Amino acid sequence: MLIENLLDIIYESVKLSLSYVTSPGKRVYILYLFSSLLLAYFVYKKSNIKIPFTSYIFKHKVWLGRSAIIDYAFVLFNSFIKVLLIAPLLVYSLDMAQHINDYMVHNYGRANLNWSPTSLTVLYTFTIVVVNDFASFITHYFMHRVPFLWEFHKVHHSATVLNPFTQYRIHPLELIINNLRGIFIKGVATGVFLYLANEQISLITFLGINILNFIFLFFGANLRHSHIKLKYFNFLEYIFISPYQHQIHHSNDKEHHSTNMGSRLAIWDYLFGTLIRSKEVKKITFGLGKQEDRSFTTFWKNLVNPFLRLAKVV
Repeated sequence: MLIENLLDIIYESVKLSLSYVTSPGKRVYILYLFSSLLLAYFVYKKSNIKIPFTSYIFKHKVWLGRSAIIDYAFVLFNSFIKVLLIAPLLVYSLDMAQHINDYMVHNYGRANLNWSPTSLTVLYTFTIVVVNDFASFITHYFMHRVPFLWEFHKVHHSATVLNPFTQYRIHPLELIINNLRGIFIKGVATGVFLYLANEQISLITFLGINILNFIFLFFGANLRHSHIKLKYFNFLEYIFISPYQHQIHHSNDKEHHSTNMGSRLAIWDYLFGTLIRSKEVKKITFGLGKQEDRSFTTFWKNLVNPFLRLAKVV
């Protein structure tokens, strides 16, 4: 029985890993990769690059180098962690939403806003994106400011080249923290809107809504982890984080590590004084610096070294 359960977990983990390119809810879904390719071609033509476009996009080091192989290993390993530890927790988001709705009905009576389902749906979509983005920024901020968390977040910054799968190069401990944050935010926000909807919209309908997320993924989210320097208009980079701004965040210049920490929105970085716009940085190299990069040259080192470093400190 134990062996059968283990095989089931491995099967689900592999299936989850493959779903990253086949599911519209995943960043590296094939459609989003294609739309990013079109944007990359726009950057290529605008930059007047002399090498062929295929050579510009499909660099061996970017897709098949040592750093990229570690990225792919984390996709598979973290899928195992998600199936084993995180998937069982997702039900709590639903329970939390339902309990918050029941609590508010019990204490405040039925909501009587008389808003249309469309208005509530639009407001919910906007709210969940903004609140979750702010929570993501705060979490990311502490990942850089708290030494204990930074040791684990270094794994993501240890990539010396970027490709779209670098998005999933995160230590399992950080993966768990990020998912717990998401479960909490979605549970609370959905519960509040479930109450405001007063049974006009079902819980399942709320959970299935995210048109803004689709727009974000379709219009170049994958270029954030790449060598394609897609920049926005200067004024727009005060509102939205451009792909190049996120690449600056991955610079091996330590002064850049704690900048541009917003997920989608740049307004949090602007308010916290951590914003750098594309025009302020001309050239970057990815990673943590030559000395630090040596500690993250294999998947095993990325997984274990954060614990070893902390053990030495203790």
